[in-house]
Amino acid sequence: MNSTQRYLALDVLRGITIAFMITVNNPGSWEHIYAPLEHSKWHGCTPTDLVYPFFLFVVGVSMFFSFSKYNNSLNKESLFRIGKRTLLIFAIGLFLNAFPQALTDFSKLRITGVLQRIAIAYGLGALTVLAVPRKWLPVTAAAILLAYWAILSWFGVGDPYSLAGNAVIPVDKLILGEMHMYKGFGIPFEPEGLLSTIPAVATVIIGYLTGGLIRQTESAKVPRILVMWGVAGVIAGFLWGLQFPINKPLWTSSYVLYAAGWSLLTLALLIWIIDIKGWSRWTSFFVVFGMNPLAIFAFSGLYVKSILRLVSVKESDGTILNGYTWIYQHLFAPLCTDQKISSLLFALAHIVFFWLVGLILYKKKIFIKV
Repeated sequence: MNSTQRYLALDVLRGITIAFMITVNNPGSWEHIYAPLEHSKWHGCTPTDLVYPFFLFVVGVSMFFSFSKYNNSLNKESLFRIGKRTLLIFAIGLFLNAFPQALTDFSKLRITGVLQRIAIAYGLGALTVLAVPRKWLPVTAAAILLAYWAILSWFGVGDPYSLAGNAVIPVDKLILGEMHMYKGFGIPFEPEGLLSTIPAVATVIIGYLTGGLIRQTESAKVPRILVMWGVAGVIAGFLWGLQFPINKPLWTSSYVLYAAGWSLLTLALLIWIIDIKGWSRWTSFFVVFGMNPLAIFAFSGLYVKSILRLVSVKESDGTILNGYTWIYQHLFAPLCTDQKISSLLFALAHIVFFWLVGLILYKKKIFIKV
């Protein structure tokens, strides 16, 4: 297995993840979401709940290869890269939260978000994998997951894994402030909060260890070994979840293992298809997403917020609709009597749209890195 093909499998997984993230974030109607694209209400894990940890896993795998130029060690150059990338990704996420700035009440601005968690998990994960000898990284990841379990179980109130009783809320309220937290759960609760980002660092570490395994293992054995560890991760996460529930909003330790297991299994399948079998002609669609993942994701956020907050259309009855709702109701809702299917078609149309944007960048060899 050569390095180019290995990177192709990784680019494809990254592209699939970004495409799925955009699909999940852009249903035509939040009241009529196509069932497989819904998150679990609290405990549990749907396919949609796996998308985010898949991306952090890919960040970790990519980290192993990208840090090879620094001999996978901490030095002035690697520290500068880590710091610069962490701050830039966090800043982009904060900019998206505030966009359009002229219409934003900064006293209520949400500070964290998807990109902010990616930034923090990347930064802390990168420092960890370069500072800690690789043989101790599995122990480090295990210690992180066990410590997080202890914090939630000891410092929660009542049911320590419930929405109201978890220990994540008081920490985020103390550091972020209640006014700057997500309110979508009915109470101030930050699903991309600071305390719950700690176990996400373990997701990155697992990805980094996977990158090392891929680089240093004989080609034909890679899928089999990844499957072995993937099955172990799924089973371990499921069993641990009987005591420490699998929960994406809390990013529980059982969720980390369960999602990492599925990440390993998916990567194993892609390597087998692309590298072992040589079936790679189908990959070009996802490579377009995978070569400019953060740029396409950020652009999708800017686009959606623009048509939501900056575009309004007056209907014949005098009703004012934002651009997002108008597109759905006039172009997609009439396509099918089942509004969940119409909502899915809306999301898929946006995937095509953002793919075309990515294709233009790809054809012009514009690869936006941070």
